[in-house]
Amino acid sequence: MTTFQLLIGGKSVATADHFDIKNPSTGELVGQAPSATPADLDRAVAAARTAFKTWSQTSDADRKAACHAIGMALEQHADELARLLTLEQGKPLNGMGSRFELGGAQAWTHFTAELELPVETLQDNAKAHIELHRKPIGVVGSITPWNWPLMIAVWHIIPAVRTGNTVVIKPSPYTPLSTIRMVEIMNTVLPPGVVNVVTGPDDIGARMSTHPGIDKIVFTGSIATGRKVMGSAAGTLKRVTLELGGNDAGIVLPDADPKAIAEGLFWGAFINNGQTCAALKRLYVHDSIYDAVCNALVEVAKNVPMGDGLDEKNVLGPIQNKMQYDKVVRLVEEAKKAGARILTGGTAPGGPGYFYPITLIADAKDGMSIVDQEQFGPALPIIRYTDVEDALARANASDNGLGGSVWSADPSQAKSLAQRLECGTAWINKHGAIQPNAPFGGVKSSGIGVEFGTQGLEEYTTIQVVHQ
Repeated sequence: MTTFQLLIGGKSVATADHFDIKNPSTGELVGQAPSATPADLDRAVAAARTAFKTWSQTSDADRKAACHAIGMALEQHADELARLLTLEQGKPLNGMGSRFELGGAQAWTHFTAELELPVETLQDNAKAHIELHRKPIGVVGSITPWNWPLMIAVWHIIPAVRTGNTVVIKPSPYTPLSTIRMVEIMNTVLPPGVVNVVTGPDDIGARMSTHPGIDKIVFTGSIATGRKVMGSAAGTLKRVTLELGGNDAGIVLPDADPKAIAEGLFWGAFINNGQTCAALKRLYVHDSIYDAVCNALVEVAKNVPMGDGLDEKNVLGPIQNKMQYDKVVRLVEEAKKAGARILTGGTAPGGPGYFYPITLIADAKDGMSIVDQEQFGPALPIIRYTDVEDALARANASDNGLGGSVWSADPSQAKSLAQRLECGTAWINKHGAIQPNAPFGGVKSSGIGVEFGTQGLEEYTTIQVVHQ
């Protein structure tokens, strides 16, 4: 068992208090995380502000090279980080688990390193020469969740570093250890203070939102917390990027082939055990193929092994924490009492760990909590419809607007319907696929701003227009 430390200004910093991090598969102690104080946060912000003075003045080529160096360092330590991630988060090493997450973190790092924001010439004639320059904002405060701890940390850190900002990151208190270790690795190739990490209770994150030394907050998490972040950031007029919850709907049109789409539907819903903001959370299926789609999904579910993430044969693990586990159990039990039919799963197995079986819920209806609320776990409600326009209206009748999908044998028809979904990303015959060149963000209550690509990089800059 290892006792971890904060990393501030390139140096490990011990704390008086620590908190235990336990393996959600077994309940065993993984390590102890440092519990930062407000004074520790102040020191981290001060280190980042000092580093910003020089880092913001480094050349574009040097910042690009530093990001590539981070990507190579992550590759060298991938096995170590993946194992630590599995121990504290629960996701398997195999499948779309910890190794997959580390591979994605490396890919995003190298892609972002190559992005550029060149000076734009707005006017060049006898009257004036006007240029638009992109400049770093300052110190970026990053607050990350427990579902994809390292991938999302990279999504926050790398564009900030690439554009000349410095960072103070606070990971979720459920999964802080792998982030601490990753920041330590980053610091082997970055100047001191460019990336700092503090860990501790949620009130440290709240202090980041109001801290006068932090110029921008990037937050990934729940809508409720996102509202608090935005409200508390207003006092210092911080810039914010918020990627918040989703209750993504998928619509299966009557011409779809149930067997052909079953695996795509399944993994769209159950990637990372359903603990993904842009996972498929509500599935609307036309009455003519409803039973066939349900049966095909059950067949896929039968062949997906779930268990301890360190066992190579498993591709799904536990729910990460008791709070989320209890929510999933509650939503499924409420659905049963409301008349929904459990096709598979639906009963907690008991024993150690927060394991809950893959649960497919037929005869679900709008108005049930399992449909109206984001479950964020291995349970999928399947809702019957007869009219496509009605299905679209029901899919859009949500405060969420992160992603959505349409499934059909006719891609053109599917595209027309997908463009009418009220969401930031719409997929056709797949769900949840993201990539570093395509901007990603939500509408309505699912967030403000975007990540990825040139548009995501711009979020870490201010505009200065130069007239001459």
